[in-house]
Amino acid sequence: MERGSTERSGPVFYRRVMKIRVRATPNARQSEIIGWEYDALAGRILRVRIAAAPVDGQANAALRDFLAKSLGLSKSKLVLEKGSSSRFKIFEIPDGTALP
Repeated sequence: MERGSTERSGPVFYRRVMKIRVRATPNARQSEIIGWEYDALAGRILRVRIAAAPVDGQANAALRDFLAKSLGLSKSKLVLEKGSSSRFKIFEIPDGTALP
């Protein structure tokens, strides 16, 4: 490959993902999916109640674990893209995953 060339050597892999917006409510009695709703600021979001407290990332970890189990995915397939300190979160999940 010549210097300054824009060609790449080797294969290029792209992950095919979907992004879902989630509104998490911590400190619930039990973890549960409430359902889809429309938010004026965030658009279509999935409301989820989580039993864990929002301390030291416990609620984020519990939310990821609960969503993975509910969607039938491994924990490593759910990636928290944005919102680690917010109620509104964006998760990346594999494309084609069946949503509730």
